Amino acid sequence: MTASTPQDILLAEPRGFCAGVDRAIEIVERALQKFGAPIYVRHEIVHNTYVVNDLKAKGAIFIEALDDVPAGATLVFSAHGVSRAVQQEAAARGFQVFDATCPLVTKVHVEVAKLHKEGFEFIMIGHKGHPEVEGTMGQLDGGIHLVESVLDVAGVNPVQTEKLAMVTQTTLSVDDAADIAAAIKARFPQVREPKQQDICYATQNRQDAVKVMSPLVDIVIVVGSPTSSNSNRLREVARKLGTESHMVDGPHELQAQWFEGRQHVGLTAGASAPDILVRQVIDRIKALGAVSVRTMAGTPETVKFPLPKGLRLNDHEDLS
Repeated sequence: MTASTPQDILLAEPRGFCAGVDRAIEIVERALQKFGAPIYVRHEIVHNTYVVNDLKAKGAIFIEALDDVPAGATLVFSAHGVSRAVQQEAAARGFQVFDATCPLVTKVHVEVAKLHKEGFEFIMIGHKGHPEVEGTMGQLDGGIHLVESVLDVAGVNPVQTEKLAMVTQTTLSVDDAADIAAAIKARFPQVREPKQQDICYATQNRQDAVKVMSPLVDIVIVVGSPTSSNSNRLREVARKLGTESHMVDGPHELQAQWFEGRQHVGLTAGASAPDILVRQVIDRIKALGAVSVRTMAGTPETVKFPLPKGLRLNDHEDLS
């Protein structure tokens, strides 16, 4: 053992699956059990390669356009949510639909619909092209303006400013979203903010854990897929604190040179990354020299979301 190899691994807490991801995966698995393969899923159920491939092997078929779904099929909407147009098309074509949209995303949709009826326009903080953003903006036919940065705020031109509300993608960097929100409030002082911030508890908790962990380690490894917004944000949070950080889809992407001269390794996982990948990454870092693994103290998560009625095993299943 030399000083050039990793000595220990510090596991972030919390890390990995959140309640919305747990629920979404369980919806697909229960639909497969109850109705048999294939089950069609619009978009990746969650943004993780391992999870998607596992469900494909069990009989899930992932599609982007409803034209690819045969008549009479069972269809699941992904955890990211869908536009009203997709919901209406699915209903018109008579599919049996189970909606795996995260309830915290649905909360944003409900708020947008409610305020729209009251005459509000919206500024949405989010990433263009992300399915959650497309789903939220797609709740309306217009009157919702997307900003991705502080600079974008200057280009927003609402029809009126008396009734203007702000919403955010749920998986953003808490700090970046706060900076953009401050710019929106500076330009539109009357803007209505959400009663509770839209960024979800799991996204915030995982970012807070990385903020605590980063100064204690020499490098941070984030387990997550490239398409996962919240995983990308975890890597960015560590880097902004001055700690080298890399995101990997699995142990095969780890590079030995990353760990040269870095004795203390921090390890976390995005909200859509399964624990099996974390364990495999730990094994790989141990093979490079790490001899101990410890878990930091962190915020306990007890949130659990109920399944749709048609997928409960029985009428008495816990709905807490």
